[in-house]
Amino acid sequence: MVWLIWILLGAAGSAAADFATDVRPILARRCWGCHGPALHKSDLRLDRRADALHGGESGIPAIVPGNSKVSLLIRYVSGADPKLVMPPAGPRLTPAEVETLRQWIDAGAKWPGAEPNAPLAAKPDPRLSHWAFQPLRAAPALPPVRDTRWVRNPIDAFILARLETKGWRPAPPAAPPDLLRRIYVDLTGLPPSLAEQDRFRGDWDSLAQELLQQPAHAERWARHWLDVVRYGDTNGYERDDVKPKVWKYRDYVIRSLQADKPFNQFVIEQLAGDELPNANAETLLATGFLRLGPWDDEPADPAEDRFDQLDDILNATAQGFLGLTLACARCHNHKFEPLTTKDYYGMIAVFNGLERPRKGRTELDRPIGTWPEIDRDNAREEQINKLREAARTAWLRSGKSVMPPAAAAAFLQPAKDRDEAAKKLVKDFTRKLDEELAALPVEEEVKRLRRETPELERAYFLEERSKQPPATHILIRGKATSPGPEVPPSAPLVVAAHAPPVFTPAPRSSGRRLGLARWIASRENPLTARVIVNRVWQWHFGEGLVRTANDFGVMGDKPSHPELLDWLAVWFMDNGWSLRKLHALILSSNTYRMAKTGNQAYAAEDPENRLWWRAPYRRLEAEAILDSALAVSGKLNRTLYGEFVYPEVPREALEGSSDPDKVWKSFSEEQASRRAVYYIVKRSLLVPLMEVLDVCDTARPAARRQTTSVAPQALQLFNGGFMNRQARHLAERLRREAGAEPAAQIEMAYRLALARPPKPTERDAMISFLRTGTLEELCRVILNLNEFAYTN
Repeated sequence: MVWLIWILLGAAGSAAADFATDVRPILARRCWGCHGPALHKSDLRLDRRADALHGGESGIPAIVPGNSKVSLLIRYVSGADPKLVMPPAGPRLTPAEVETLRQWIDAGAKWPGAEPNAPLAAKPDPRLSHWAFQPLRAAPALPPVRDTRWVRNPIDAFILARLETKGWRPAPPAAPPDLLRRIYVDLTGLPPSLAEQDRFRGDWDSLAQELLQQPAHAERWARHWLDVVRYGDTNGYERDDVKPKVWKYRDYVIRSLQADKPFNQFVIEQLAGDELPNANAETLLATGFLRLGPWDDEPADPAEDRFDQLDDILNATAQGFLGLTLACARCHNHKFEPLTTKDYYGMIAVFNGLERPRKGRTELDRPIGTWPEIDRDNAREEQINKLREAARTAWLRSGKSVMPPAAAAAFLQPAKDRDEAAKKLVKDFTRKLDEELAALPVEEEVKRLRRETPELERAYFLEERSKQPPATHILIRGKATSPGPEVPPSAPLVVAAHAPPVFTPAPRSSGRRLGLARWIASRENPLTARVIVNRVWQWHFGEGLVRTANDFGVMGDKPSHPELLDWLAVWFMDNGWSLRKLHALILSSNTYRMAKTGNQAYAAEDPENRLWWRAPYRRLEAEAILDSALAVSGKLNRTLYGEFVYPEVPREALEGSSDPDKVWKSFSEEQASRRAVYYIVKRSLLVPLMEVLDVCDTARPAARRQTTSVAPQALQLFNGGFMNRQARHLAERLRREAGAEPAAQIEMAYRLALARPPKPTERDAMISFLRTGTLEELCRVILNLNEFAYTN
């Protein structure tokens, strides 16, 4: 009652509280012990106006002059948030004290020596000078080197200059057979065929250009990008249902790489393909990127889940394109980076208009095409739905159905009005009603309408149906139930201050995503080009120039060769953001063509090979190992594109499922012999062979795959069904193509698997092995050679 009286007295027009006599004593006595001159808990000070208005690590102002309702100070001292009450020790503030603070804030929070709306003094932040946040202008000059003969292109100059400062020499060139297989597997994920080996004449640059234009290259490198964007064919969580038509996004990536689509266009289409002026089926399909993450179809807290989905989109965008860990600023300002909670929710505001097409727990796909085509498709479907609904109602009322009258009456009732008996009748007779309705004349009219306006292709993406998205508020401690101040759409200030995104409404939506996408894909953004050229370097060499590919922030790895990274980024933009040209540049360097020859002295000082004094020694990814085995055995199915396939999974791996007979479709060897990029990525059940070979987590953007060496890998590759099946097929191929002579069979097996003939000692050992072992067993040994999984 006392509390209510004070509120009423305040509302009745009490005089504004005076800071010196009324407010300062409360703050000094109850707040400054933790948030004053000596101690700044949670990075918050309440003894200085500028700091109080700026707020602490939460990123939300403690005091908002003129608005006590959104001021965190009032929220916490009044007990409005039962999980966080201030002060944390001692007696609570009295209602009178809280009301004094409230009145003072609503009156403008006047503070002696400061104007009510005086601008905050900028706090110098050394993190703003971090190398990755600096603009990319002109390409750095090439460093001078002594051994100019080793430099084939600018990459070599940067690498050699660092080596020469230590008096080191780069490793010698790789042997031609080793380099041949390295380039083939690196670019296409497949070893060179015998015919390709025979016709190669030593022109490495022409070979690279040829391979870069093959569909096999696009398939191989699409898998790299799918790791970054957390691609999965299912939703995860308990039911782990298939995402309808999501595989078309995977095909979009393959086709884009095959066409050498400029990377800046590739970025824009994925973030805002539906908002482009020339939006079409391809650009709408590209926005499937936004919907790739896990999704809980029955969340315990729908409001919280909504922001979890937006957080997933923001995280994939920030890490994937910008190399920023912005998602760490959801609950408070980033602990280590100059990224604020306002930055985080400004990006959330960009995506807040997106909606997930669904019917209950069932996700829906949507038509794709130009917007006029989609409008016609939607109008036709609306007409069909009305025709069918009218025919259904007429049929149920006609008395012609063979169903009991009570069942017909139950179907005519609105679902919300049905009692348990009616619900049971609907469940029992739904199939029968569907059969009856399918035979009605209205279906002929439906066929006619669909002939006149053929149905569009459908795909999996989110929709934005309004030009005015809902307001976005900073969520206090990241909780959907605790909205704070409203924020407009924005990009992180640390990289957008000098050239922020321009948000212009699109004809059918807010246009916010297109504004953000164009900013991300612009030369003004210092991160995007650096991040992607670093990824390409990492995918060629196993490690990036920056070894934290998703984190270019202060806490990320420093580049081993910062000038080279910036030179590549500028060169990449100057050359039309062409990934194909970037690949060709890297492969034409002597840096790429070095052997993996070791040097004990160099390794002792640089064990991680950060100076790139030799080619890195690394295991192939799961997909490249499986695809190579299929190619060597002669069973690789080269069909391009299309729905995912189900490879063989041991029955034991399915036993943990609640429905092992339905969780995995039956095995077809012909279909399962397609490239592994087409394997279903089922979040709750990864293919065991691929899982043991370190396929990445699909719940979040993968910076790089782990490379482990553990016993189950050897057991799977030597004893598992897949490799044993390929060994049998390879043995059959050798008998068919090499004849019955063991030496010829061994020669062909080595050339198919390793792109080189066997050494005399290897040939002798294999011939000796065949005296007691079978050709199938020999083939299994060859497919398990270390050299098969680790290209030289």
